[in-house]
Amino acid sequence: MPVAYRYAVPSGFSAERGLALATSGGITEAGPAVGSALHPHFFTGFLAEPGVAAQALLATAAIARADYYLTARVMAMLRADPVVTSNTDRLRFESFSGCGGVHARLDLPPSALDGSPVTSGTTNVDFNPPMRAALATAVATASQILLKVGDDEVTAVTESASVTERKVDLPARWVKGFGEVSALHAAMRPVAELAGPDALRFVTALPRTARGILWAVPAGRTLTLATSPRPGAACLAGPERLAELRPLLRFARKLRVYAPSGSGTLPAPSAWELTLGSAGARFTLTLSPERHRGFSGEGALLDALAAHEVVADDADLIGDLLGWGPVIDLTRLHGACGLPAKRLRPALATLASSGKVGYDLSDAAYFHRELPLGADVARAHPRLAGARELVATGQVTLTADGAMSGDHRVTLASPGPGAAPDTGAAEHTVPDTCTCPWWGKHQGTRGPCKHVLAARIAAAGRASA
Repeated sequence: MPVAYRYAVPSGFSAERGLALATSGGITEAGPAVGSALHPHFFTGFLAEPGVAAQALLATAAIARADYYLTARVMAMLRADPVVTSNTDRLRFESFSGCGGVHARLDLPPSALDGSPVTSGTTNVDFNPPMRAALATAVATASQILLKVGDDEVTAVTESASVTERKVDLPARWVKGFGEVSALHAAMRPVAELAGPDALRFVTALPRTARGILWAVPAGRTLTLATSPRPGAACLAGPERLAELRPLLRFARKLRVYAPSGSGTLPAPSAWELTLGSAGARFTLTLSPERHRGFSGEGALLDALAAHEVVADDADLIGDLLGWGPVIDLTRLHGACGLPAKRLRPALATLASSGKVGYDLSDAAYFHRELPLGADVARAHPRLAGARELVATGQVTLTADGAMSGDHRVTLASPGPGAAPDTGAAEHTVPDTCTCPWWGKHQGTRGPCKHVLAARIAAAGRASA
């Protein structure tokens, strides 16, 4: 189901007021937008390299309209639009493909903007055909673009046209996807870096389709493709899902590839980051482990969400302290909130589950965003709910090396939930195992099953007793 804005009045037009676009407000560093600040203004300024930025904006919007697995009928119900976040000195545009298996982000740092955002916040916008046509004209003519970003609209003004777009709904599966991608990004590390010309040759030589999963293996200044995993390789499931990199390659300064630390033999997510032009704009595509897998079901947040009983209270505490700087300074946050360091990451994961926290691969740091959604969506993790029910109904019996969780045997092979807050790396280097069919099918690659989660919760409860 879409997450809908709740408007006080409908949008309308009158001779006195002109076109009035209704909004549900937003979040800025001053707090919720209410009263006279119902339409907060984020940014007005020119783009340092308009052709580069316009092409990257088109690519971000193209991902939102793309389908790599679903039928056209299903796509029509799931299609959504890019989200833009203003973080003090930069703009971040994000989108998901309709099938939910590709995430795109365009980062416009201070050097890519002629001017600074006047305030910070988040909105989602509709890049419809007139908007895309205006951007395409800017790419073709290299004309200047005056970009205006407000909580309820994004306006692109070129030398020949002005197009204003209103907000649209955000599907619930995008909300879960935002959280899962942030957790997956935090566990990734660079595995290869190609200069612009080498990136051009590699990406343009990729096969349009592939029957099975490929692996990109570092080889000197470039990458080669293999049909089986190799040490230090990045999983590439569905090379056609990198198609939106192609129009950007003429601007590429380098291509950096990221993969999870200690990637094994099973399919894994990967991220492909282009640095564009001399102003340093970055466009990143993150791919799910398989073409048919959307990010919303990856389960990367479950360990942290189940870490301890007060994680929701911790999240509420640090949520008020995040700030809107370019990145979230965990050292500052730790000092400001007074929480033990080991409780920061679970709290950030809880915030990520509602889209309030993202992760920047290039900066290796979290950043703050706000999405318009309800608490019921933020807590939509059925495996976690099932695990808590098993514990609450007394269906978990701890043993020397694990537990009986429901009707299944769990073997706990690692320390338990949580991670080092400064790296985001999970402590679970060896996956806990379960005899249930779900674990047998996924082997821990999509997060823990409810039985493993229940065993971890019970073990943590006994340890703290």
